Amino acid sequence: MSWRAWLAFTALCCIWGIPYFFVKLAVRELSPFLIAGGRVTLGALLLLPIAAQRGALHPLRHRKAAVLGFAVAEFVVPFSAIAAAERWISSSVTGILIAAVPMTIALIARFFDVREPLSTQRLIGLIVGFLGVACLVGLGTVSGPNGWLGVGCTLLATLGYAIGPLIVQRHLSDLDPVGPTAASLSVGSLILLPLALSSLPHAMPSGLALSSMLVLGAVCTALGMVLMLYLIGHAGAGRASIIAYINPAVAALLGASLLHERLGPAGLLGLVMILVGSWWATRGPRLASRTERAA
Repeated sequence: MSWRAWLAFTALCCIWGIPYFFVKLAVRELSPFLIAGGRVTLGALLLLPIAAQRGALHPLRHRKAAVLGFAVAEFVVPFSAIAAAERWISSSVTGILIAAVPMTIALIARFFDVREPLSTQRLIGLIVGFLGVACLVGLGTVSGPNGWLGVGCTLLATLGYAIGPLIVQRHLSDLDPVGPTAASLSVGSLILLPLALSSLPHAMPSGLALSSMLVLGAVCTALGMVLMLYLIGHAGAGRASIIAYINPAVAALLGASLLHERLGPAGLLGLVMILVGSWWATRGPRLASRTERAA
């Protein structure tokens, strides 16, 4: 990767490690749909003028289906599911479970015409990673029906985060990343608008909740997505998703130091296994589509 791609990668490791902390703060006062809708709406308001000025929206006229699919997979489903999950499980566990995104990409890439042989090393990586997930959620870190519901919401978000980069790599990677990001955020905000309006709080949220929403929308969503699409275009969906190796460490550090969350030995073991499994499952050549291989 170029030095610009490495710089974007480093920034994203931090930017996408902090959302779980701020979601935890916001969900104490705001509904999951309001948090998700607020994030995407703020992101769209920030990026739409920039995309329009750069002429980045015009090429999307013939890629409406890809924009809609990316909006649902990357924003509507994951943002809502993560906020819902953090009502019942810690921000640390949520961030660690999201680290399974690279493994999920490796499993579902073939359904998006993005293929790579399933070598023995990748198969072992997938097995180790999924055993790490089982260790994390099955050895005391998560308990009770609500806890398992939170895990289910997080795994749903993981699937969405895996599908999103594959849609970009297959259909949108040749475009200015600001255009697809702004358009998809706008579509996501329209989808989430009625759900957000139906769950408005009865009282004015605190400054802490509102400032958390500002960080989630401007930094974690608008800036983070532009950097992510840039990385996908320069390194591929599989390599760009390696950011998930660093994010859980940032999430766990913030959760432990500021929210007093505890993972315990099982949580730490699960974290290590998920990261090692994801690394093994995604090592090797960049995932390539049939079109790229033919060229």
